[in-house]
Amino acid sequence: MNFYFAHNLTSALLLGLLALQGSAALAQTYPAKPIRLVVTFTPGGAPDILARLFSEKAQLGQPVIIDNKPGAGGNIGADIVAKSPGDGYTLVMGTVGTHSINGALYDKMPYDMVKNFSPISLVASAPNLLVVNNDLPVKSVPELIAYMKANPNKLSFGSPGTGTSVHVSGELFKSMTGTSMTHVPYKGRQFAIPDLVGGSIQLMFDNMPSALPMAREGKIRALAQTTAKRSPAAPDVPTMAEFVPGFEATTWFAMFAPANVPKPVIDKLNAEVVRVFRLPEVQDRLKTLGLDPVLSTPEELARYQAVEITKWAKVVKESGAKAEWSGGAKSITTKIFSVHLK
Repeated sequence: MNFYFAHNLTSALLLGLLALQGSAALAQTYPAKPIRLVVTFTPGGAPDILARLFSEKAQLGQPVIIDNKPGAGGNIGADIVAKSPGDGYTLVMGTVGTHSINGALYDKMPYDMVKNFSPISLVASAPNLLVVNNDLPVKSVPELIAYMKANPNKLSFGSPGTGTSVHVSGELFKSMTGTSMTHVPYKGRQFAIPDLVGGSIQLMFDNMPSALPMAREGKIRALAQTTAKRSPAAPDVPTMAEFVPGFEATTWFAMFAPANVPKPVIDKLNAEVVRVFRLPEVQDRLKTLGLDPVLSTPEELARYQAVEITKWAKVVKESGAKAEWSGGAKSITTKIFSVHLK
């Protein structure tokens, strides 16, 4: 018995040692081919900007190819990565929607937000910016609230998809101000913004990196930002909380790989993400756009995501909001969010 026990133990130790050596060797040779970085929304938004900055600055010995796969609040792109091999050659720029909100919002998900992914690092956070069509006769949040109460359901607000932070910010505004308006979900912000400029929709709580440049150009009007404090990128734009006490909605972005990617590969990717987003020129670019660099270890991202999932599950449950997944199609939520984001 002792002989067989010792033999099995020795075999197990040898297998473990070989696995460790194999992982170490993989990390040394990785990457041996281009890396695909999936962005779950259309070009021009914060996830796309962050992904392209990483692609431009990364020094991994192989190119990082950006692949925009929008739709269903980011679920389509995230699902592609969830079902990819765990070899480190397919990554995703995840969002608060794809990796925390959608699991509770959609009636069924094509992927598990935790089990199907390997966390790499948090990348950045950002406020949303309340922007309105220039022809809308309001120039402040109090004026907008008064106009909406005098004209119930007259206005429409757009978003790049049901369940996104852009959508949820609008629902929160309705709930906290006692106003009503219609949500119009688009496949991406590149389709929503022209309608906002043209007046087909009248307002939007867009991510600051994509909305702020257009507001500065005078194409749309910025009324408020959704974080508790004013962003240094837009110090002249008031916070929503200055008019609606307690209002706060922040979005975040993080990089994930599929499940079962060897730890040495994850560690190598984490080190490169941290290096790139600590570069002074990258940090300056992010701050100009209203993005706050927020970096982490894979373990810190996993813990942060767990907290966010719990928070949003409570928000969605109490609100009664639901969306349907049907192979890439999405439906408008049936009930509005009626609780505060905390």
